[in-house]
Amino acid sequence: MCLSIPSKVVEIDENNYATVDTLGVKRKVTLDLIVEPVEVGDYVLIHVGFAMNKISKEEAEDSIAAYNEIAEAMKNGEIDDNEGNSNYV
Repeated sequence: MCLSIPSKVVEIDENNYATVDTLGVKRKVTLDLIVEPVEVGDYVLIHVGFAMNKISKEEAEDSIAAYNEIAEAMKNGEIDDNEGNSNYV
């Protein structure tokens, strides 16, 4: 299973590549697979260097909040690292 964390578009160059910010980590991704217009400030979901979907700011903020809650619970030992792993017995 792939977990895509919403990434905020912070820059778009002339070759249709966007610099995105994913929880403080910046990377370049191509926007070539997204049909609708993408602008600086929009949120996208990415997979192996490709922006796959544009999502609303509200969806992005909800998803990031949930991710942060899970990360905090793991940090505090409330969730085991293997919890949810189908190979874990």
